[in-house]
Amino acid sequence: VQLQAYGGGLVQAGGSLRLSCVASGWTARSYIMGWFRQAPGKEREFVGAISWTGEPPYYADSVKGRFTISKDKTKNTVYLQMHSPIPEDTAVYYCAAARRKSIYIFYTAEESEYSYWGQGTLVTVSS
Repeated sequence: VQLQAYGGGLVQAGGSLRLSCVASGWTARSYIMGWFRQAPGKEREFVGAISWTGEPPYYADSVKGRFTISKDKTKNTVYLQMHSPIPEDTAVYYCAAARRKSIYIFYTAEESEYSYWGQGTLVTVSS
């Protein structure tokens, strides 16, 4: 499995930005796609996750209502849409893939369960 994340950059608070993560070399239904972020001087934290089947995305409380995760199966791409970001959202954003343990489990926030990681893309939110 290979993941390529891109789309980061400088965005003003209250603006919008969309990150993309392209996946290759896998069987999509077997994986959960997650987004994580790491702010300067802080540990990496879970942002949200989505499966490649029909279940809804799952979000961390810190971004719920502000970020939207979606997917395009035809492009093997997962998106993280940031609506009205705030300076505290400044971080390196990573996409990751976790092997799905069961058809009944469609998300995980546990970083240790993600085996494959993209290279990270920096998002800077200016005030």
